[in-house]
Amino acid sequence: MHCQHMAIASRRAARGLALRGLLIAGIAVTVAGCNTTAKDTTGSVPNDYRQRHPIALKEGTRSLEIFVGSGRGGLTPTQRAEVLAFAQNWQREGTGGLVIDRPVGSPNERAAMDTLRQVVSILQAAGIPSYGIAVRPYQPPGNKLATIRLNHPQIVAQAGPCGLWPEDLGPTYDPSHYENKPYWNLGCATQRNLASQVASPADLAQPRAEAPVYTAKRTFGTDKWRRGESPATVYPDTQKGAISDLGK
Repeated sequence: MHCQHMAIASRRAARGLALRGLLIAGIAVTVAGCNTTAKDTTGSVPNDYRQRHPIALKEGTRSLEIFVGSGRGGLTPTQRAEVLAFAQNWQREGTGGLVIDRPVGSPNERAAMDTLRQVVSILQAAGIPSYGIAVRPYQPPGNKLATIRLNHPQIVAQAGPCGLWPEDLGPTYDPSHYENKPYWNLGCATQRNLASQVASPADLAQPRAEAPVYTAKRTFGTDKWRRGESPATVYPDTQKGAISDLGK
């Protein structure tokens, strides 16, 4: 009987040790998993600002607003030049049709209609086909000045958003604070400004094709060399701004 009690006690002790072992192992796996996740997250942040804030080429919208008063319709000389420049930009970079938003229910609705006729006339004269122009009405909100809006899609370069601070810049217990790595927002403004200033977004992805060579200057120099003259360029105003003859 005594031996039977001893065997039962031994089995219970073994089961208790097994449960403790499983519990300790589970805690260790949980802690290790959390630690691994933190390291992976820290290590995944690139050091190069061009990788943290890449410039992406997307299809955006180019817009032009034309301000119209309520007592007189028509375009001013400056507005006519702006509409013409907008049409020329559509020919170079437009990726879809041109949409014109005209106000309705506003004090300047009638004047806007008169102005709209001139806008469409300039666009068509600039080479935009009539089937590529769409006009849609819109209700201006509140007391806001109603304008005629011209829109067309085109490829744009974008970066950001900037101003994100996922980590504290001050002293912390996070190991990344002691690794002397650049903070997340560093370089974002530079990338965003570059994306907005580039003349053609495609230049960020590939070089342009070579333009035709300028042969006028080369031909002029070759003719002078053929006649036995010096092909060097003579600048008659070289010494015009000189204030002293010292060294001549």
